[in-house]
Amino acid sequence: MTLLNLSQLEQKSADLGFLLRIQVRRPLGLWSFKLVVAKPLEINKVQILGEMKGWAYKGERGLQLDTMRVSKNAPAGIGHLVWASTMAWALEVTPCKKARLLAIFDDIDQHTRLISYFHKRGFSHVRDVQSSFLDLPLRIVWGGAGSLMVADCLEVLEHSCRLWQLCSSS
Repeated sequence: MTLLNLSQLEQKSADLGFLLRIQVRRPLGLWSFKLVVAKPLEINKVQILGEMKGWAYKGERGLQLDTMRVSKNAPAGIGHLVWASTMAWALEVTPCKKARLLAIFDDIDQHTRLISYFHKRGFSHVRDVQSSFLDLPLRIVWGGAGSLMVADCLEVLEHSCRLWQLCSSS
């Protein structure tokens, strides 16, 4: 398995007919990003297949992941490409070495699926964010209660690259 950097991921996805783009803003010293994988349909029209949104701030634990979506009609492996590209960008452009997210608690079945999915990605449960006063900042940031999870960006990158390369070579 070859570990790919962001430009290599972008080139390989282009070779397969996909557009990989990342939009970054730098308000108040933060990195605010939206990464999209799309399929060109016409000159100025694309179909979004997958996306990741989040932000990063100074410090190795600064990568905060907010939204990850993959279209139901997306080809196999698009989710792996989104994860790999996000981690490659974070490692190349920011000082972040760790990523964290909140597996939102909407209902027990959905929460259980999210926890399982993020564990498979390499995330570990840190603590539950509930209704205590100390949890208020996290609830405001992520918009609800859930399980705070953390992962090593390089491990997520390695895992996602391996899975995406398997999907994209078949």
